[in-house]
Order: sequence, then C-alpha cells, then structure tokens
Amino acid sequence: MSISKASAKWEGSLKDGKGAMKPAHGADVPFSLTTRFQGAPGSNPEEMIGAALAGCFSMALSASLGKANLTPTSIETSADVHLDKEGEGFKISKIELKTKASVPGLDKAKFEGIAEETKQNCPVSKALTGTQITLVATLA
Repeated sequence: MSISKASAKWEGSLKDGKGAMKPAHGADVPFSLTTRFQGAPGSNPEEMIGAALAGCFSMALSASLGKANLTPTSIETSADVHLDKEGEGFKISKIELKTKASVPGLDKAKFEGIAEETKQNCPVSKALTGTQITLVATLA
C-alpha cells in the first residue's frame, strides 16, 4: 500500500482570500477565487486534478505498453478539466485527455486500444468515476 499526502491552507473570505495547496514533496501552489474563475496567474484545484490524471495516465500507459513488449520513446498527456455551474455549486463535468506517444513498432489501432484500456484502469481515472473522461490518443 502507498499513501500520498497533500494539504491546503486558506486565509480570509472567499472573495478576498487566498490559499496554497501543497503536495507533500513539492512547492506551495497558490490559488484564489480569481485564479480559479477569472484567469488570474496562479493555479486551482481543477488544474491539480488534471495534472494528477495526466501524470497517472502517462505512467500507466507506459506500463501497459511494456506489458505488450513495447517501449515508448515519449508520452505527453494533457487534461482539460471542465468546471460547470450545477445548482448553487459547481461540478467537474468532464475531463478531456489528449495523449501523444512515440512508440516504435506500434500501429494506430493497437495503440488506441491500449490507451483506452489504460484510461479505464489508471488509479486516478478510477477515483474520478463520476466524471466523464474522454481520450484522444495519437502516435507521434
């Protein structure tokens, strides 16, 4: 079993306050209402979820390719996280994953199959089961 830790601190009101999220072994990641909803410099919890999913998926895809006796030269994955108004609150409604991999000796159809299976089985995808996750997988 592996346990990963992170924390967050918030100071002040929602409108004027600010906070920082912190992975246990990383730097503080500042966030505020304006970084979350108004495009101000900084981060937000949805970006952290997107980064976690993109990172987990990339590692899991490398493992899945390895099980098929294939070694990727590179895997680059991005995640667009959609935060939508729902009633009085908000909901992460969809995450669009896009991955591009360089894998010698692999055809497009087999790659897309491996990538789709990986999306279903990576631990962060499983944690986000209530969210629609789409995937566009291309070979470099």
